[in-house]
Parts: sequence; structure tokens; C-alpha cells
Amino acid sequence: MKKNIFKFIGLFIALLGFNSLLMAQNTILKQDVSIFPKPKEGYKQMVIEVPHSNQDVNKKIELSIGKMMEVDKCNLHILGGQLEKKPLQGWGYDYYEFSSKGQAASTLMGCPDNEKVWKFVSAAPKLVDYNGRLPIVVYVPEGYDVQFRIFKAEDDVYRASEVKQKK
Repeated sequence: MKKNIFKFIGLFIALLGFNSLLMAQNTILKQDVSIFPKPKEGYKQMVIEVPHSNQDVNKKIELSIGKMMEVDKCNLHILGGQLEKKPLQGWGYDYYEFSSKGQAASTLMGCPDNEKVWKFVSAAPKLVDYNGRLPIVVYVPEGYDVQFRIFKAEDDVYRASEVKQKK
């Protein structure tokens, strides 16, 4: 009985290792980022790699670029900045560069306790195309970070209703 359990556990570990190998191979097959420019002084290169699937056309990536800031608890905060899409000359790929002066705006509600917290404050999110075959390369100033979410469209398609106009 115990031998069967050990065989089962051994088989399970072997399958888990094989699955990990397949996932690692998927990551290895990504495009080499050395073809992208080196970050300019004061910037760093951030890379997003997402898994490839047959449904890539139904997905989008939402980029949120920002930094940790000490802000009050009761207002909404947004970082000033601009994300620019740039072509990678000679390759047909694009990359993104974020620029900011580091200034944040906020709503102006009065905070009764004026308590401060550290929070990720980002510029307006930007939707970009999902491509599981290529990395998304983003250059941001030192001290900034890139967060992302994956959005997927449902298979259901709906039709809008027509409003009949009176003549």
C-alpha cells in the first residue's frame, strides 16, 4: 500500500516538473529584448511577457504607470505624465516611453484626520494590444513602476437597439 502511494507521489512530481518545463520553454521562446534601445540616462527598461494563445486578438493589456507616493487617505490621486508609442526602427515592432515631471493632482475633499498613506499613484491607464508572441517594452523614469491587467472580450456579441425617429 505504502509503495503505491510513493509511486503515485513520484509520478505526480514528475508530471509537475514536466509541466514546469513546458511553461519555462514558453517563456524562453519570447523575442530577445536586446534589439530594443538601451534606456536613456535616468530611465529603466520594463518588460511584460504574457502567454500566447489563439485568443490574443480578444485580449488587451491595460498599462498603469506610476510610483509610490505619500498621499492623504480620502482623495483620489492621479499622476501627470504621457505614454508615447515609438517604432523600433527596422523591426516593425513598437515600444513605449513614459515621461513625467512627477506631479500628481487630486480631488480636493477635506480630510478630517489628514492621515497620510503610501500608495501607488498612476497616470491615466492606457490600453494596448495583447501579443503573446512579443514582449511589451516600456521605458519609465527611475523610481517609477509599470503595473498591468489583462482584459479579455467575451465570446458573446450583442446588437444595439435602433431608436425610431418620429417624422
